[in-house]
Amino acid sequence: MSTTQNDRLHELLEPLAAEAGADLEEVRLTRVGGSRVLDVVVDADGGVDLDTVAELSRLFGEALDASDVMGESEYRLEVGSPGVERLLTQPRHWRRAATRLVKAQLSTGGDVTGRVLESDEEGVLLEIAPVKGRGKATERRLAYTEIAKARVQVEFNRKDSAADDVDVEEDDASDEA
Repeated sequence: MSTTQNDRLHELLEPLAAEAGADLEEVRLTRVGGSRVLDVVVDADGGVDLDTVAELSRLFGEALDASDVMGESEYRLEVGSPGVERLLTQPRHWRRAATRLVKAQLSTGGDVTGRVLESDEEGVLLEIAPVKGRGKATERRLAYTEIAKARVQVEFNRKDSAADDVDVEEDDASDEA
C-alpha cells in the first residue's frame, strides 16, 4: 500500500494542529493557474481565532519547508477554518454545532431541519420547530447512520432570549430619561 501525498501531509500537519488544540479537518492540494495551493482547514471547540490560524500557518510552513513532502516546486499555503458550507460528518462537528439550526438529508429520503440540542458518538438530538409556529416544538433523535448529509443553516435573525432581555432593559432605561 503506497502512501499518498495527502496522507503524508496529514501525518506531518496533524500533530502540529493537535498541539495547538485544534483538529486538522482537511488538507487539499490544488492547481490554480500555474501554481499549487495547499489549503489546510483547522477547527476547535469554540472555533479558531486569527491568532491561532496565524500561528498554525507559521508552524505548518516551517514543517513543510523542513520536509520533502511538497517537493521542490513552489506552492502557496492557505490555513483557515471551515466555512458555512462544511458538511457535518464527524461527532465533533455536531458537538460544535450545539444550539445551531441544521438541515439533515436522511438516508431514507426526505430531510429534517432542527436545532441541535445535544450530540454524542452515536447520534444527535434535534429540536424540531412546530409547523407554521403552531403547537409545540418536538424532539427527534437521529443516529448518524440515518443521516446522508447535513449542514448548519445560516440564521440572519436568530432570536436569542438573553439578547431580547437586554434589549428590553435598554428600552426601559431610555424611557426613564
